[in-house]
Amino acid sequence: MNIKLNQVLAIEKGFKAHGYGDFTKMHQSLQKEAALSGISRTYTPIKEDGEQFPAESTLVQVRVKDVIKDVQAKLTQLFDITAVKDFSNCNAKADIIIDADSDSPQTIAKDVPVSHLLWLEKQANDLYTFVKGLPALSTTDDWAWDANANCWSTQSFKTSKSKKVSKPLVKYEATKEHPAQVELVTEDELVGNWTTKKFSGALPASEINSMKTKVEQIQKAIKFAREQANSVEATQVKLGEKILGFVFDGI
Repeated sequence: MNIKLNQVLAIEKGFKAHGYGDFTKMHQSLQKEAALSGISRTYTPIKEDGEQFPAESTLVQVRVKDVIKDVQAKLTQLFDITAVKDFSNCNAKADIIIDADSDSPQTIAKDVPVSHLLWLEKQANDLYTFVKGLPALSTTDDWAWDANANCWSTQSFKTSKSKKVSKPLVKYEATKEHPAQVELVTEDELVGNWTTKKFSGALPASEINSMKTKVEQIQKAIKFAREQANSVEATQVKLGEKILGFVFDGI
């Protein structure tokens, strides 16, 4: 189905108005550490008649992978509609090639208009900021993927629970002349153990670094393509899935 440029421009306005706002909100949602974290712990007293404490749990509210999928879907629409506009509005073009000077170059897209290359440069910069800000798993814990929780988790570990108790301390024994001198002292007494398991919706640092490297490759390829641009007319192009699929491959 053919679509006129003025229709593309009208559609693009709506995508830009909502797309950038949604993208910003999703980016900001990943900066709230509390929403990414979860915990589950139960208490077992050492003594049968020991004091009981209710179990505590906090669910992971935000998962980086879920946000990435939403971002990918939202930006794919924005990338595609802008690509149609730019391809139809000018003739300058060039290929976007990853590692163009290597023995195994990878062509992401062919005949990309220079106007769209300029726009993609801005998007690649924003994408780099987004990827750079992705929350990484804490390096102080050992994490493993938990399919049941659909996030990362640690092994359960125990921590002790103690309470203050007062005990009499005889300072001086009783004699014929004087009664015993007794003083109450406070001591910590072990009363139970907490069993704790941590959860996180963040990503391993290695995955984030890999995505950062891929965005940097995209940035370099776009700049090179802009410099090599030639004149040609293009229509109905889809780049969002290719570019975002490359960056978030495997997520």
